[in-house]
Amino acid sequence: MDETYKTVKQSQTTLTELMIPSYSNFGGKVHGGVVLGLMDKVAYACAAKHAGNYCVTVSIDTVNFLAPVEVGELVSLLASVNYVGRSSMVIGIRVQTENIKTQEIKHTNSSYFTMVAMGEDFLPAQVPGLILQDHLQVKRFYEAFHRKELKRYYDQQHHEINNEAELAEAIELISKERCKIELKSVDA
Repeated sequence: MDETYKTVKQSQTTLTELMIPSYSNFGGKVHGGVVLGLMDKVAYACAAKHAGNYCVTVSIDTVNFLAPVEVGELVSLLASVNYVGRSSMVIGIRVQTENIKTQEIKHTNSSYFTMVAMGEDFLPAQVPGLILQDHLQVKRFYEAFHRKELKRYYDQQHHEINNEAELAEAIELISKERCKIELKSVDA
């Protein structure tokens, strides 16, 4: 198959939406689920533009809510492809708000969505490679690659407790945490 490549800029996507009262939670701020839904939407649009295919969300890497989003603010979600694998892409998303009256802009969220391109057969489809054109794009690609390697290591290290010795070690490690261990004996 002929390998194709696209620049980061070719798929960069910005979604802007006005935050309305029906988006608010009981505290009067925009509900985090609304923001997450918008993040998923912009991640899809960015990934689909790069892949040229339907894409699905397979994971979200940490969403930190740095500042509340207020009703009446404009929310802009800026998405870029930071990394590509064979069929997967890591989409970096920056969420910022703008107060229409004061023009104050604040950074409220950042996250990384892993998306997989799907072919007509509903199987993962190969995506174009990524052309990195500046140091920031190289840095983002490397950071995404590094997070992927850390996740693989984490997944290998955290497995089920398979025997009494591993259970005893787990109990020892968590015994100083905020939990009470009240194991009941299991009768055969």
